[in-house]
Amino acid sequence: MKHIVCYSGGETSGIVAVEVAARYGPENVILINHDINPWVEHWDIKRFKVEVADYLGIPITYANMSGWDQKDQFDVCMEAKAFKVGVHPLCTNRIKTAPFHKWLAETFPVEPGSCREDVTIYYGFEAGEAARVERRRSILREKGYLTCFPLAEWSGLITSTRDIGIEPPETYEVWKHANCTGCLRAGQQHWYVVYCRRPDVWAKAKHAEDVIGYSILRVNNKPMFLQELEPKFAAMQQLGIQADEKTPAATFWAAARKLLGAQPVEEKAGCSF
Repeated sequence: MKHIVCYSGGETSGIVAVEVAARYGPENVILINHDINPWVEHWDIKRFKVEVADYLGIPITYANMSGWDQKDQFDVCMEAKAFKVGVHPLCTNRIKTAPFHKWLAETFPVEPGSCREDVTIYYGFEAGEAARVERRRSILREKGYLTCFPLAEWSGLITSTRDIGIEPPETYEVWKHANCTGCLRAGQQHWYVVYCRRPDVWAKAKHAEDVIGYSILRVNNKPMFLQELEPKFAAMQQLGIQADEKTPAATFWAAARKLLGAQPVEEKAGCSF
C-alpha cells in the first residue's frame, strides 16, 4: 500500500505527513509537492518542506509544471489570457493540479472503470471544510483513487509541527496560508497586504490585468481592478492600518471604515486554498 501525501508546504500538510508516516511507516509514504517560483513562494515555506521531509527520512517527490522556476501565477494566466476557468483560478490547475494528475496517471495508472486499492491520497483539509473534502474525494474517486483527510477524520493528532521541533513557515506571521504571494483566490484584505508589503508583486498583478483585460477581484459581483483600489489602499496605508491577514476580516474592515471616515468597499472574496 502506498500512501501519497499532497505536501503543499503549509503546516497542515506537514502535520498530515507526520501522522501518515507514524501510522504506516515512512517507507510506504510519498511526499508529493509542486515547487513554485521562489519569487512568489516564500523561502521559509521551502525550508519547512525540507525540514519535515528530513525529519521523516522521506525524500520529496516533485511533480512540477514545466518552467516552474521561471513562471509564476501571473505568467501562466497571461499565457492563457484568463485568470479563471469558471470559478476556479487557472493557475491552480497549471501549477499544481495538472502536473499532479499527470504524475499520478503515469506512476499509478488505473484501468478504466476500476479503482486502485493499493494507493491512498492524503490531504490537509480540516474538519470545517466538509464541502471541500467531498469535492476532492469525488474527483479522485472518479479517477479510481482512494482518499483520506486525517485532520477531519482521525483523532489524537499533533496540533502543530512545533510538537516535533519544527517551526511552521514564518509566513503565518503575516498571511493566513502558505500560498503564493498574490493569491488569485484571495480577497481585498490579502491584496491590501500585497500592496503594502510586495509592491513588485502588486505591479505585476496590475500588468496581468492589463494584458488579460479582466480583473482579479470581483466585488459585489462586479469586476474591481487593482488600479481602482490603489487610492483606498494608499489612504489605508497612510493611516497605519496594519497590513496582515491575521486580523479577522470583520475587524479589519471595521477599522478601515472608522479611520477612513467612510465605508470602504467590503471584503467579498475569501481565500479558500
